[in-house]
Amino acid sequence: MRKVTGDGEQGGGQGHGARFVSYATPLTGSKELCAWRGEIPAGIKAPAHTVSREEIFHLLVGELLITLDGRTDRIGAGDTVIVNPGTTLAVENPTDHTALSWVTTSIGLEAELTDGSRITPPWAS
Repeated sequence: MRKVTGDGEQGGGQGHGARFVSYATPLTGSKELCAWRGEIPAGIKAPAHTVSREEIFHLLVGELLITLDGRTDRIGAGDTVIVNPGTTLAVENPTDHTALSWVTTSIGLEAELTDGSRITPPWAS
């Protein structure tokens, strides 16, 4: 067993106004999966991106607008969104409070932005 502390010392990063705290990656001993906490501040609208691997997005605290392939739904704490590979995803926090999420995926996730650029987030690889 390998314990990973919740202090953020193991890595993560920033992207499109949000903070990502990494818990499970190859750097922490994971062989197949990555998991992180997302902190999405009030008023943030992340750009749409298409994911290369399935993501499981669970909202811990707050409310968000999640758009999958052009369809927008409001989700609240306790809701889970399954984002299949090839799906275009956008996340917006229209509230006055930071939302917290827990996300898992398989190692090697890439995101393609609408301009064609690709991102390989360190918290997902």
